[in-house]
Amino acid sequence: MSEALAYRPATGDIPTNPGVYRFFDSNGRILYVGKAKNLRARLTSYFAPLHTLHERTRRMVTSASNVLWTVVNTEFEALQLEFTWIKEFEPPFNIQFRDDKSYPYLAITMGEDVPRVFVTRKRGIPGAKYFGPYTKTWAIRETLEQVLRVFPVRSCSDGVYRKAAAANRPCLLGDIGRCAAPCAGRVTPEDHRTIATQLGAFMAGKNDGYVEQLRSEMREASERQDYERAAKLRDGIEALQTVASKSAVVLDDAIDADVFGVARDELTAAVHVFRVRGGRIRGVRAWTVDTELDASDTDFCDSMLRAAYESGDEIPGDVIVPFIPDDAEVLSRWLTEQRRDRLDDVRAARVKIRIAQRGTLATLAGTVTENAMQALALHRTKRSSDYVTRTTALTDLQDALGLPEAPLRIECFDVSHLGGTKVVGSMVVFEDGLPKKAHYRKFSIAETTDDTDSIAQLITRRVSRLDDSAESDTTGFAYPPGLLIVDGGKPQVEAAARALRELGRSDIPVCGLAKRLEEVWLAGESFPVILPRNSNSLFLLQRVRDEAHRFAISFQRQKRKSDVRSELSEISGLGPKRVSALLTHFGSVTALRSAPIKDIAAVPGITAGLAERIVAAISREPGKDPTG
Repeated sequence: MSEALAYRPATGDIPTNPGVYRFFDSNGRILYVGKAKNLRARLTSYFAPLHTLHERTRRMVTSASNVLWTVVNTEFEALQLEFTWIKEFEPPFNIQFRDDKSYPYLAITMGEDVPRVFVTRKRGIPGAKYFGPYTKTWAIRETLEQVLRVFPVRSCSDGVYRKAAAANRPCLLGDIGRCAAPCAGRVTPEDHRTIATQLGAFMAGKNDGYVEQLRSEMREASERQDYERAAKLRDGIEALQTVASKSAVVLDDAIDADVFGVARDELTAAVHVFRVRGGRIRGVRAWTVDTELDASDTDFCDSMLRAAYESGDEIPGDVIVPFIPDDAEVLSRWLTEQRRDRLDDVRAARVKIRIAQRGTLATLAGTVTENAMQALALHRTKRSSDYVTRTTALTDLQDALGLPEAPLRIECFDVSHLGGTKVVGSMVVFEDGLPKKAHYRKFSIAETTDDTDSIAQLITRRVSRLDDSAESDTTGFAYPPGLLIVDGGKPQVEAAARALRELGRSDIPVCGLAKRLEEVWLAGESFPVILPRNSNSLFLLQRVRDEAHRFAISFQRQKRKSDVRSELSEISGLGPKRVSALLTHFGSVTALRSAPIKDIAAVPGITAGLAERIVAAISREPGKDPTG
């Protein structure tokens, strides 16, 4: 049975993102590399009952002792990474890509006077930019067909181009708009090179600007009632979005870099590193460490780099980090000295520590950071799901706070508002150290003076529902908690304790967790309780507080969205479909409020007159000209 596979990860711990997974044996050798559009769906299929698996798959999963995954942005990027790692590590259970044949790429010959875009298996053309690899030739040809609608770069051979130039007449692609026809002088070589440069930038991931530009041109064409032009632009937008969802650039062959990503909270940090060599991701390294509460991002980055390279790991010329350390120059010299020992060319040994601001390395840095965030979430989940760890945390809390017994039921309260308006509160419940989501509660607060008043109202409304005799209660409100937590410091705790005294329930323990230094405050005490920063008890309090904060914010956002829908629905001429179309088009209430009339009128179904009524109804700044 699949239960015999002790290394099986919990289903909820596996992300649903696209990615690449690797099965390892007990010696750390990679047995199998695979890609998935949805990592959770794919990996769980390997842990079905063993008798249902194919014989080769069954041998692989029973030979393995661990499985790890790396998250990427798209399924196409997963294919590229899978391709690289199969070539690099030659896993024994992989069949695909094991032969020596080359795979097709999309190439743009920027080294030529009149650049050309075409499909090729040949690398090393001087000045050419490559995108791929693709596993199927039809897939890359489909991509080429889509992008030529918007970027009509010549795709003909040199012989065909010379023939057309001699006849001063373009080929069929020029006549149907899939080529700008520089051969016939319809555009100059300089203009054609600009189009080729734009195509290369788009394939490299810089696509938002082009799509927005086309959208703007489409709206203008529609306002001029040039519907043929608008329809053509609409098709171009769809083509670019289709390609963008599949494409990812292959880094330049000369790129050697370590790309670091960091995700951290007050107690823990997860570090992820992609090792790029020769333009390919050759390896991944990840680790989790305890952090100092007062360590800045730059201080942590300094420590991270020293830990990463003190063991003598191979050092590349480029080190991409999320934050520049204060002593970056000193670190750079230290890394350069270590690298110089391995290189004869002293000048080439120079190591640069920098942040990737744009381009493919910046995109890759985002992917690395996403993996670090996944690793941090997984670390926190594993830490909180262990029974022994939870029991220790509750016992330590009892001792640290002087409670009569371990707080098996913990309730935490938080307040969220928008500039003092739309105030809401949340209550989350943890039993035995785990969230009891069926007992979560939301509160709307109609009137309040400040956060302490809001906290007092929440405690009053919650405690007034206590009834120790209601044994049949299933809402959770009838049971007194072993500990009440409020998000805040001494003022918030005193407000909660005062509300408990007024209700005659001073027997219920209450504490506050202050965000900045993670101090635990008790009512009537002049100094906070300081829990060890890496203790399970502090981790539990932090997790409960963060969950209450998340729940409060989600409720506050939900109310804002509901309020603006109600506000819009009261405008004459706006039905549910048009309200949904507006919110979908602008993406947020803030964007809708700040949008000029002409942009609102560009939404299908919204006339200029209706757009004026919308702006008049929802504008936050009546004195501001909404037509800007």
